[in-house]
Amino acid sequence: VQLQASGGGLVQAGDSLRLSCAASGLPFSTYVMGWFRQAPGKEREFVAAIDWIGGSTSYADSVKSRFTISRDNAKNTVYLQLNNLKPEDTAVYCCAARPGLVPRSSYNYWGQGTQVTVSS
Repeated sequence: VQLQASGGGLVQAGDSLRLSCAASGLPFSTYVMGWFRQAPGKEREFVAAIDWIGGSTSYADSVKSRFTISRDNAKNTVYLQLNNLKPEDTAVYCCAARPGLVPRSSYNYWGQGTQVTVSS
């Protein structure tokens, strides 16, 4: 299984980015996909998740109304649109997958992440 995140970069506060995570080696359309981030010196935190159909999403309070998660099952790809970026959004963003058909499953596949740096 491979999860490859891309799309990060250095931007200014208020700018936007679109992250992508391409998955391979797993039945993508049956997996819940999530985005997490980890800033220097901080614990990894949940950002957003989307169910395997794409009809249900959840977000951390800190990113609600600014970030949007989506997926394209035909392309085995999950996206994270980041709008109105703030310096506190600076982190390594990675995607993760967990079986959607298994109740209370844990994220068992993780990608390496892509760096997002927001300057003030």
